[in-house]
Amino acid sequence: MTDLLDKLPLFASDREIAIAIVGKERAVMFVKAVIPQLERKGFPRIDPLHDGRPVPLVKRFYDGYFGITAGFNAAAPDGEERLGMWKRDRTKKVKSKRGDP
Repeated sequence: MTDLLDKLPLFASDREIAIAIVGKERAVMFVKAVIPQLERKGFPRIDPLHDGRPVPLVKRFYDGYFGITAGFNAAAPDGEERLGMWKRDRTKKVKSKRGDP
């Protein structure tokens, strides 16, 4: 993902950022549904003077979002531990496949 973000201008449109992150096929969904959710978690807002989002801050956001800079067990913006969230989600999925309540 970083390689494609590195090729963008310093300030990029939501569409350009979306294509770099999730590809052309899913870009529209990402712009309409995902970016508004990510903004509530600290995703960089559009700079009105440059009419785009600052790409270095988008990269920094994802470093923290995935726990790259803070370590894998870093707390998510909403206070949940990432690994703990994954384990709980995985447990729920496994139980439902087995027919457990």
